[in-house]
Amino acid sequence: MNEAEFIAALARLPLHPGADGLRDDAAILGHRAGEQLVLTKDMIVEGVHYLPLDPPDDVAWKLVAVNLSDLAAKGARPVGLMLGYMLGDDAWDRAFLTGLDEAIRAFDAPLLGGDTVRGGGRARTLSLTAIGAADRVARRGGAKAGDSLWVTGTIGDAGAGLRIAQGADGPESLRSAYRRPVPRIAEGRALSADASAMMDISDGLLIDASRMAAASGLAVGIDLDAVPLSDALRDFSGDDESARLAAVTAGDDYELLFALPGDTQPPVAATRIGRLEPGEGLTLRWRGNALSLPDRLGFQHGS
Repeated sequence: MNEAEFIAALARLPLHPGADGLRDDAAILGHRAGEQLVLTKDMIVEGVHYLPLDPPDDVAWKLVAVNLSDLAAKGARPVGLMLGYMLGDDAWDRAFLTGLDEAIRAFDAPLLGGDTVRGGGRARTLSLTAIGAADRVARRGGAKAGDSLWVTGTIGDAGAGLRIAQGADGPESLRSAYRRPVPRIAEGRALSADASAMMDISDGLLIDASRMAAASGLAVGIDLDAVPLSDALRDFSGDDESARLAAVTAGDDYELLFALPGDTQPPVAATRIGRLEPGEGLTLRWRGNALSLPDRLGFQHGS
């Protein structure tokens, strides 16, 4: 089973109404003082989501950031975190705690509790549950035909940063984008009032845009040349078709992908990259011409 097949099987089990059929990265559970509670869980695994030699404090930061990014995509602010931690080397554990302290203070996301286990020499697996609260929740499946597709920030920096963390020569800013992403919490809250659909980009722009379109029952078209790239990435990888395809399939961006009605302008800095239309599937354009889709749209466990 790959990731999509397993989730489809889970969706046939008894589900809480707040699970929304497991079509999203977060669940909505009741209300708290007029706000909706939002719950999400992400795991990161050594050798899959981070490198064995990545600094432990950076691993802790990333664990917090990727969970809070899911809250940001729902328009939620953090309420608290619950940690599932695999104990191992004492020095590693202490350095992890330093990074965890940095992250929860930086994002005002206090610890509620959790659980610890002894790993027994296996690859380290870390889990976090994040709880948030939102005035209005933005789902990934609410887009309408004719909506424009937007993205915050720049795309592809983390993918290049992984290559640098693996030994390639390149700027620290790109490596930091891979090791220490910053969830777009303020932007998500500002967008939630107007966005018809929103999600974060974790597995790659193309695969995540396809997921938004599928959840909304629509097709999506993306202009590859409109996708925003940082100057650092252009200097490192170039700016041709091949470099851009690598950027939009790399993943780990943790920017927000969102749909707005027609020509509505977003209340935050963002770039318009495409459009949602009747139909299904993904089409890609390069300088106004149709472009064949790459064999791999992004990351998917088990594929």
